[in-house]
Amino acid sequence: MAKRFFSSVMIFLFFSGTVDAQIDKNSDLFSELKKQDSIFFERGFNNCDMTYLEKAVDENLKFYHDKGGFQDKKLFLERTRENICSDPLKKPVRKVVSGSLEVFPLYSDGNLYGAIQTGEHQFYIREPHKEDVLSGRAKFTTVWTKKDGNWIMSDVLSYDHGGPGHTTIKDPVEQLLKDNNIPTLGLGIIENGKLTQIKVYGTLDGEATAPCNSLFNVASLTKPVTALTVLRLVSLGKWNLDEPLDRYWIDPDLAKDPRHKKLTTRIILSHRTGFPNWRWQKPDHQLNFEFDPGTKYQYSGEGYEYLRKAIEKKFNKSLEELARELVFQPVGMQDTSYIWNEKKDAGKIVTGYDRNGKPYDIVKNTRPNAADDLTTSVEDYSRFLIAVMNNGLLSAEVFKEMKTGQVKTKKDKYFGLGFEIYDLGNGKTALSHGGTDKGVNTLVVMLPETKQGLVIFTNADNGYQLYEPLISQYLGEAGKKIVKIETE
Repeated sequence: MAKRFFSSVMIFLFFSGTVDAQIDKNSDLFSELKKQDSIFFERGFNNCDMTYLEKAVDENLKFYHDKGGFQDKKLFLERTRENICSDPLKKPVRKVVSGSLEVFPLYSDGNLYGAIQTGEHQFYIREPHKEDVLSGRAKFTTVWTKKDGNWIMSDVLSYDHGGPGHTTIKDPVEQLLKDNNIPTLGLGIIENGKLTQIKVYGTLDGEATAPCNSLFNVASLTKPVTALTVLRLVSLGKWNLDEPLDRYWIDPDLAKDPRHKKLTTRIILSHRTGFPNWRWQKPDHQLNFEFDPGTKYQYSGEGYEYLRKAIEKKFNKSLEELARELVFQPVGMQDTSYIWNEKKDAGKIVTGYDRNGKPYDIVKNTRPNAADDLTTSVEDYSRFLIAVMNNGLLSAEVFKEMKTGQVKTKKDKYFGLGFEIYDLGNGKTALSHGGTDKGVNTLVVMLPETKQGLVIFTNADNGYQLYEPLISQYLGEAGKKIVKIETE
């Protein structure tokens, strides 16, 4: 039986008339098989859903393991129960090595009836409240066949098994960066309301290794910091969410438009001003209302800058001074600033790159921008998120307002006061914000109920390509729900 199967696989792989070349990784078939692989191992292997496993494999399953020998369906299910699912407190889990999957379609008389999928996966030991520990790696070849419209696993080769020292890719994130051509990545992992990991991969400028305290321009992740600075003023009774801002600031472009009287802090922090994102993107470079304030959602950096000018006018302090007093110092954010400091920042700043690997100039602001270009480290911004989740900055009333959806932006997604809010179901939510600019793609996610969080800083125009795999890897099912909301 084994000889016949191996002969068939060799014929599939080496005769192009029977099996096509590897298909494009953006194709529907590749995506479908990637999904099938993910579901099979996440539900069946990692979560031990034996009912699902019984339905997902062919009745005549042929499974070849280079250490454990041949297994039919009955033996495969028995060994899964005994060896994989017997100890829930010390559970083996499987993670595919990012970028390793390949798919080769199988045709008969011009009709697709199946596919061969190959790849590499790593195995970890998972214990409660501990980081997963790498235990080994192996290669796999799977034959998927379509039966009654469903993909079924019919034949499997599992081989080249080895321990942690056997693997050539010790950290799957490194392969993820390589596959997506991302020069530098900063990661902050928060668990149980504490920063448990800081990881910075790559270089500062293509040469010097990026240290853990590297500084990143985080683009629009500036906005949540500005929002918390203002909300702190509200909590202290020094500012009012719903007070008209024309008492402190009226933009000259809007002086003759009475709608400026409707602008409030609440409307600005929830992006309902009616402003465009930036006035310089308009043909006349003038600020104007595109709809009445408060009537609907439209993302706007101009709104945050409007708010900056109002609070600076009232308190006679710059946003940098206010943020340092109200947020940076209380939280311990020593490496965060709206303003460029050549002496302090030049040796630690990460250079941004376009899709062709060409570096962008470093942004060196001489005055605060409330919406853009904050420079910070992974550790500092992680500390900020922890302070937000643990409500170390705001009154209970203002904290509740901050995480309440002020306006719906799409199905199961809202904007609160400074953060986007995802409704994950069953009373669970996620707070998030992203940033995009030249050579910058950044994202943060918080799960208030479980006190988990994730900070992702990248220095490339295509850095967003890392979001889905990293969110899924570090935030599990909640991360996958966020991805689903974003992509539906």
